[in-house]
Amino acid sequence: MTTSSQRWLSEHRNDTYVKQAQQAGYRSRAVYKLAQIDARDHLLHPDMTVIDLGAAPGGWSQWVIQRLANRVRVFALDILPMDPLPGVTFIQGDFSESQVLNELLQQLDSHPVHLVMSDMSPNLSGIKDVDQARAMLLVELARDLAFQVLAPDGHFLTKVFQGEGLDFYIRELRSAFQEVVLRKPQASRQRSSELYIVAKRFRQP
Repeated sequence: MTTSSQRWLSEHRNDTYVKQAQQAGYRSRAVYKLAQIDARDHLLHPDMTVIDLGAAPGGWSQWVIQRLANRVRVFALDILPMDPLPGVTFIQGDFSESQVLNELLQQLDSHPVHLVMSDMSPNLSGIKDVDQARAMLLVELARDLAFQVLAPDGHFLTKVFQGEGLDFYIRELRSAFQEVVLRKPQASRQRSSELYIVAKRFRQP
């Protein structure tokens, strides 16, 4: 095991949010990032339809279902398998592929989508420029899906990483949403370059 892997494992074991997630029965510590963002930005409301991209292992979908007491439709997608969650429709596959996208659209059955959220991260190579390019490709795909399916005044939440391409990406979102802000929730590790973009009230690009 490398030194960096040992450091990550030690940090993970001692992480307050990891312990809280385990005690609460959540599938990942990432639920606390979403909870802290929602507490500030009020993205969720009863009887909404939510798309969760890069959903596995299912922490965000799990939290949304609990947060809204099952008064929500959640469609979760990931290229990885995910254990079933009551109230969540899971589609395994790459949503940028037409077959998977068509399945999602069929499952939506013309329901308006109120929130598209993505906590996707690329497989890291350790090469900064390569990893940033991969991360930007993912958030661009998430944005394109949001533009396609969001109802007027819907919201878009996505994880991004500080680096090349981010400023231009934010400018593009500001042309399509009434409000676009960056968040660094407390549950996000400080040494991580991850940030979250909250884009509210979709008005078409």
